[in-house]
Amino acid sequence: MAKRFFDMRIDVYVPGRWYLDDPQDLSGQEVEDIWAFTDGKPVEVRDRLRIPIFQPGKPLDIEFAGAGQAPIVSERVAAVFRELAPQDVQLFPVEVEGRTEPYFLLNVAREVRCIDDAACDEARLWTPEDGRPELVGEYHVVSGLRIDVSKVGDARVFRLWGWHPPIIVDGEIKDALERVGHEGAIFRAVTGPKEAMQEDDSRQPPHGNPELLRRVGEAREAAFLALGELEEESIVPIIPEGEAWPSGRQAWRIIHRSGGRTVCVTDGLSDPFSDQTEPSTGYGIELAIETDEPVDEDGGWLLQLLRRVSGEVLGHERLRVALSKGAISMEVPGEGMPESLVTKEGRVGALVGMGERTLPDSFSTPAGDVRLLIVKALSPQELAFLLEHGRKELLKRFARGDDNHLSRVGGKPMV
Repeated sequence: MAKRFFDMRIDVYVPGRWYLDDPQDLSGQEVEDIWAFTDGKPVEVRDRLRIPIFQPGKPLDIEFAGAGQAPIVSERVAAVFRELAPQDVQLFPVEVEGRTEPYFLLNVAREVRCIDDAACDEARLWTPEDGRPELVGEYHVVSGLRIDVSKVGDARVFRLWGWHPPIIVDGEIKDALERVGHEGAIFRAVTGPKEAMQEDDSRQPPHGNPELLRRVGEAREAAFLALGELEEESIVPIIPEGEAWPSGRQAWRIIHRSGGRTVCVTDGLSDPFSDQTEPSTGYGIELAIETDEPVDEDGGWLLQLLRRVSGEVLGHERLRVALSKGAISMEVPGEGMPESLVTKEGRVGALVGMGERTLPDSFSTPAGDVRLLIVKALSPQELAFLLEHGRKELLKRFARGDDNHLSRVGGKPMV
């Protein structure tokens, strides 16, 4: 039988789950290089580490802590890795804030070059033209991940060469973790038929609190109505795209504002999670993109860009953690986007979470406040400036004008 492998990732469906912050030393100083725990190499930890609570909630057996996404695991999960993959991992005892039971930082100390470029939906490498010489030859984008089992060798737990975020485990380890009844991770198949992988990801339970879902939806709609003329019909895909939304329902709305402006906004990232009965606002955010240029009745490229950005935010917890601390930048596929926005590599850059003066920073619901985060499309010149000088410098340029949050196809770049 062919070996099975899975991407071990965070389970956002655990009701009332906790979130952990970046590792610190016992004096409270953050670890100098938190990304070392994602490199797929052995690390040296001289002093015992402390893990602060970023958002209190239900303790989990597997959690990915902070922006560096260092896996923090309970003793029963550590025992599985200790027994089945001792050559592939390091387990460092840590103190989790407010907990007395043992926890461990799991460092995956093995890296394997086995991404199957042809079988992935997209696999593209950094090139010298991207302006990041330190990354040339590594993966710039990977979606629909598939690996070539013939290149794995005897590894049972590993990171991927050139694309470090995923933690890959074999089928026996996945089964062992499920037998001990862990909470905190789900497993996405990266081998076998793609149809099977899609079945593994279909997790849309009935909503545990339909009345709260209704009330949160009404409050969100009232907030959208306050911004302008809200189109009555939501835009809902026939087939759900990418990662599941909190309530299992994906939707976007279009708002027409004075001055010929159009806003496209997500409608559901702040829904309570499907299997959660206590009050919550899901991810606690909605994303909005605004333009003063004409767009198609269905939102056209503006909505398409918002959908791609929201897919990235949902697909990567590290992006959501980073958004809680400030603006972030990303690149998404440029297929179907206006040529003036697409780089020669076929990508479109975007800023998420930049400040804006005419849209509110947040709105209230019966379950709590929701942050409204602005998405701004970047021209290729602005993206190049960001990559060379950093996000803060680009934000300073945008802060000089009143309407620089607007996404535009035409117009002069700000750099």
